[in-house]
Amino acid sequence: MSIENKVDATLKNLEGKAQEMMGEVTGDPKDKAEGQAKQAQASAQHTVENIKDAAKREIDR
Repeated sequence: MSIENKVDATLKNLEGKAQEMMGEVTGDPKDKAEGQAKQAQASAQHTVENIKDAAKREIDR
């Protein structure tokens, strides 16, 4: 629904991917896990925004 929220989710996803890759390169399982968690949060945030968009489209019908 909100472009800002979608951008935030995308940035969080990219940050999580970078952190996961860094954890893999350095062998730090904590960084890898934190990166994966950020990606999961971003995915959930995208899902919420998509549901909001769908609901708004139904209301506007």
